[in-house]
Amino acid sequence: MATCIVGLILAGIVGLVIYSMARDKKKGKSLQCGCDCKHCGGHCSH
Repeated sequence: MATCIVGLILAGIVGLVIYSMARDKKKGKSLQCGCDCKHCGGHCSH
C-alpha cells in the first residue's frame, strides 16, 4: 500500500514538472538557458 502511495506522489510531482515546462515553453522561455528567448537576439540554439 505504501508503495502505491509513494508512486502516486512521485507521478504527481513529475506531472507538475512537465506541466510547468510546457507552460514555460508556450510563454517563449527556453528550457536550456531559462531566459526569455524572444529577447535574446537569436543567441539561443533552437
